[in-house]
Amino acid sequence: MSRTRPTLGSILTRRIAFFAVLAMLVQLVVVFADYYWNVGELSRLYVEQETERLASGITVENGSVRYTLPEGLRDRYRENGTGYMARIHDANGALIFESCDSVCEDRFLPRNIDRPDFWLRSLKPSKPLSLVGGRAVILGDRRFLVDVATLGDPRDVVSAVLWNEIIEHLVVPMSILFVLVFGATLLSVRQALRPVRAAADAADQIDPMNSNSHLKFDEMPREVAHLAVAVNRAFERVAELMKSQKTLTSGIAHEIRTPLAAMKLELGHIDHPRARRVEADLDDLVQFVGQLTTLARLESFDHGVFEPVELVELSSSTVEQLAPWVYENAHSLGFVTAEEAAVIQGVAALLRDALRNLIENAVRHTPAGTHIVVRVGPGFLSVEDQYPKDWVVNAVKSAGDSLGIGLTIVRRIVHIHEGRLQRKMLPSGSIVTIVFRNLR
Repeated sequence: MSRTRPTLGSILTRRIAFFAVLAMLVQLVVVFADYYWNVGELSRLYVEQETERLASGITVENGSVRYTLPEGLRDRYRENGTGYMARIHDANGALIFESCDSVCEDRFLPRNIDRPDFWLRSLKPSKPLSLVGGRAVILGDRRFLVDVATLGDPRDVVSAVLWNEIIEHLVVPMSILFVLVFGATLLSVRQALRPVRAAADAADQIDPMNSNSHLKFDEMPREVAHLAVAVNRAFERVAELMKSQKTLTSGIAHEIRTPLAAMKLELGHIDHPRARRVEADLDDLVQFVGQLTTLARLESFDHGVFEPVELVELSSSTVEQLAPWVYENAHSLGFVTAEEAAVIQGVAALLRDALRNLIENAVRHTPAGTHIVVRVGPGFLSVEDQYPKDWVVNAVKSAGDSLGIGLTIVRRIVHIHEGRLQRKMLPSGSIVTIVFRNLR
């Protein structure tokens, strides 16, 4: 599987982010259009924000009131005739700040009346804005009245008012909401996909020939559990297919073994050197058929029957059993063990087959007089063949010879036990070592 392919989480995250941003943009356009074409709402926003800016320059200290025109408003309200007017007074009518012409009193509400907290009057109900209005501001326990007016809004202050309103009341809240929704969605997607990743990891470890190996779906979401059940069924079908293959191979081997035995029996009644050679060939063929049967049995082996196996005891009994045959073939056989115990999790019968195949290969593929040594230690089992000195040259020449189907069986047994098979060539022989990782 290519790592360049996007994950499902990243695909969902990008799509959610895209549609969330698209929704924000659409909402922004809708709100902007609604504010822009609603002159009454724009006028109200103008009065609220402009009076708030002007009121920020009021300071009350020890009962005295001082006023400083804010920096951003000095160009509009320091001189008359700019198209913008403002007036600030307290609740008693005392003037605090004024920037207007002689007709201010005609535009603003009189100072000596009971003023409302907010008022607005449109001088020209269209854009650009022409309006007059005011708002009450409370600082501490004192009430101040701020009035503003604009004739045509020559500096397009309303645009800044509109964007300020959109940023404060739309962009900022929606950005926070977007971050929260995006984060929650990303977290939810990751949490939802965690069972899928766990199921994938578990499926990668499933052995179809292990009756105890399957995906556990009890705590999975319904959709993932359905996938897990389907995977379990697929592995069950694979196991059944492998068992059918084993049955077929075993049946063929059994059918072949019977006529081979009959042929060998008939050859035994023939007193001729060529008959003896044919008997030897038949023996090799019988052994080959037996190895095929063993290989088929391994292909459908149930890995759920492992148990502790003492390698020293197993190897000792195998060496003792094969020693007479080794000596009959003009070889010698030795056995060396380490002081530490060598116990692994496995199947004794299979390990005995592997060791027997290694010893038989060492006998069949080495010259007469070869000394074979079986060594057992913590987590390993090795078979070493040491050629006679007179045969070193020939042995080196035959070092690349194949060890036949027997080594294939050994590799399969080692694979079943999650081990590693190593072969090392020496100047006067070779060493084949099985390294086990599945220690007790």
